[in-house]
Amino acid sequence: MRTSPRRALALAGVVAALVAGLTACTSSSSSSSSSTSAPPANTKVGILLPDTASSPRWVSADPNELKKQCAANGLTCSIDNANGSATTQQSQAQALINAGVGVLLVVNLDSGSGKAIEALAQQHNVVTIDYDRLTAGGTASYYVSYNNVKVGEDQGTALTQASQVKGKTAVNYVEIDGAPTDNNATQFKQGYTSVLSKQPGWNLLADQTGNWDAATAQTVFTTMLGQHPNINAVMVANDTMAQSVINVLKSQGLAGKVAVSGQDATAGGLDNIMSGTQAFTIYKPVAGEADVAIKLAAQILAGQKPTAPTTTKDPTTGREVPSYLASPTVITKANVALPVTDGYLTAAAVCPTAALQTLCAANGIKTP
Repeated sequence: MRTSPRRALALAGVVAALVAGLTACTSSSSSSSSSTSAPPANTKVGILLPDTASSPRWVSADPNELKKQCAANGLTCSIDNANGSATTQQSQAQALINAGVGVLLVVNLDSGSGKAIEALAQQHNVVTIDYDRLTAGGTASYYVSYNNVKVGEDQGTALTQASQVKGKTAVNYVEIDGAPTDNNATQFKQGYTSVLSKQPGWNLLADQTGNWDAATAQTVFTTMLGQHPNINAVMVANDTMAQSVINVLKSQGLAGKVAVSGQDATAGGLDNIMSGTQAFTIYKPVAGEADVAIKLAAQILAGQKPTAPTTTKDPTTGREVPSYLASPTVITKANVALPVTDGYLTAAAVCPTAALQTLCAANGIKTP
């Protein structure tokens, strides 16, 4: 990804605030009488990513930034993607542990399998970090993510401000949630439900999981729209599922007439915002997680014990997990160019066709 000066300044504030807790609140390594410090005994980090279907971030954004930060911190990192299989992820974890990693970053597919991976790591004195998703009932030493309840609150608030529903005294809406096996989805829902349930005149017609799957979301919404043709708004948890909702609305001549939410700031999500078929998305620059997680791993491998700036309560055990949580940004048509000018996405990815290049130009996204 290209890094523009603006991105460097913007991310510096996000990452610096989180990394401050890493650099200022650590126990110092013992001093050496030698003028040259010995390198850490172990520089190996294993990184377990979940799939390639739920979000494009797991295909390019996170791997690219994680690799960049591993190199910058002198770490040898192995990145594996489970392609949606918990069994595969457990095998990958075993292989990484056998290879001698000292720290393991885990993006679980479900808390049960994630918990088993972390228990195995603990048996081999490997420190685990929950990356992006908290493993309920797990034993991770740290949790690095965005404030996911705040993400949900921002989604709920932004949906109420969408042009299709703003000012209406009565709004019929449905919810398509993320996977129930993902604690993030639970937190997103907690956030947007806390907002939407308190809106005067807002009536929830249906609520069902889309399971972070485009095909499932399409089936679910097709049924919802058939049962409730008077839907005004769809609280859908991410851009991948939002695209399915928009496809169904297009087939009924309703695209742009119904407010649709999103999350992840995907290229498709930005295209939909510019065309008016999606009200907003949530932008979570990967550096807010990857940079912090790799810095944390480096300090752990150096024998330090960082003190996190906050904690997150494990919903299963009640344990307060030391946490580093970044803040999200709502993207609407007014600031739709931001993920591109930041370098999070390329103009080529967002504007691949002549028609989209014209749309991008009209919305402040410059193409080559």
